Amino acid sequence: MAMVCLSDFEAYAKKYLPKIAWDFFAAGADDCSTRDENILAYKRIHFRPRMLRDVSMMDIRTKLLGTEISFPVGIAPTGFHQLAWPDGEKSTARAAKAMNICYIASTYSTCTLEEISAAAPGGLRWFQLYIHRNRAVSQHLVQQAEALGFQGLVLTADLPYTGKRRDDVRNGFRLPPHMKLKNLEGAFEVCKMSLLDPSVTWNDIYWLRSLTHLPIIIKGILTKEDAELAVRHGVQGIIVSNHGGRQLDGGPATIDALVEVVEAVQGRVEVYVDGGIRKGSDVLKALALGAKCVFIGRPALWGLAYKGEEGLQEVLRILQDEFRLSMALAG
Repeated sequence: MAMVCLSDFEAYAKKYLPKIAWDFFAAGADDCSTRDENILAYKRIHFRPRMLRDVSMMDIRTKLLGTEISFPVGIAPTGFHQLAWPDGEKSTARAAKAMNICYIASTYSTCTLEEISAAAPGGLRWFQLYIHRNRAVSQHLVQQAEALGFQGLVLTADLPYTGKRRDDVRNGFRLPPHMKLKNLEGAFEVCKMSLLDPSVTWNDIYWLRSLTHLPIIIKGILTKEDAELAVRHGVQGIIVSNHGGRQLDGGPATIDALVEVVEAVQGRVEVYVDGGIRKGSDVLKALALGAKCVFIGRPALWGLAYKGEEGLQEVLRILQDEFRLSMALAG
């Protein structure tokens, strides 16, 4: 079957992944309204294309906090990549490096930070952190990521508790016995996720700052009030995100929240967005509304499920080609 667009990879993953894995990746919270709204919101945004603009030469490169990437798409942090492909996050890291983009590795990886780092030396990688009640565990991970050459620290702010994802409850979702949360082995009981620290506040950004020289990017911001607070607390970037609609159902679509956040920060920090990006034209819409770069979550997992590193590269190439074409056609 010719893979022409991202939904072809979605259909493949749905057909061939075990149901429990597919349901875990696809899950949204409660009624999945926010998850679905992330996608629908893009369909309501229209271009105002300009003509006769000489689009014979186009440069789609950009920079993330000063580091050049080949086009403004990165890989969002998602957990448990071995559910999609045996090599897990190692394949993800290799595909990102091959495409010269940023990969944000999750605290909940099924490969260690060392394995991810060794799989694609020199690639642009950020590390996504959940702060645990046992602060020593989080401190160790942050310092290990910096020592291994990760170039940014992404603090996820929207998960004091795990959202209710009904299919996971019905399926009694657990990682298969042969898979481990490699960065947290022995730190806590895996699928209860009960050792997340729900008492985290803005002041903990100062604590993180005391542990590392890495730039801090905060993920999960959806309002101008929180965007202001993020800037005030000295972060270097914001990812407008609702966790793929997996946390609070009934929140805004990320592309709708983006406008408010961009307006609030007024260029003082870089703003990125994830959630609902399925076409190159979605990337262009996000950039037109002020995002510096977008990050893809589920489509990266579909690519892995298709053919590992090669499948993920194919997903990224399709997005890259569609983005370039959209830019040209929009003038």
